[in-house]
Amino acid sequence: MKKILYIDMDGVIVDFQSGIDALGKSDKDEYIDRYSKIPGIFSKMKPMNGALDAVKKLSEKYDVYILSCPGWGNASAWSDKYDWINKNLPYMERRLILSGQKHLNVGDYLIDDRLANGSEKFTGELLHFGQNTYPDWDSILEYLL
Repeated sequence: MKKILYIDMDGVIVDFQSGIDALGKSDKDEYIDRYSKIPGIFSKMKPMNGALDAVKKLSEKYDVYILSCPGWGNASAWSDKYDWINKNLPYMERRLILSGQKHLNVGDYLIDDRLANGSEKFTGELLHFGQNTYPDWDSILEYLL
């Protein structure tokens, strides 16, 4: 039986900054420090370097789910995240879980870049992406494979 692995989207498989970089000046000015509230912003984001290949490799060994917190106050974030997965990782379409309470999901591992939305209370092992121990996808793959 495969171990369960959850992977966060923003800042882990999705480059949030790339969505901000794709915005026009008026959106940047209007939503300064609230970019996650911009309708359609998630649809503008590109994959993190190495993320798509890493998810594919991990899916061969683990029971992988994408576990992401949607942008509260931005209804399009829910559908944009689904569309992003469908476009970039179509085989994961039915493995997308959107929740602001990540600790309610039972599993062995969670890869997340933030200690928020329940990830800090996850009962399995949290792999804190983008930090010293797991700075990139190569370090995650080395540990999990």
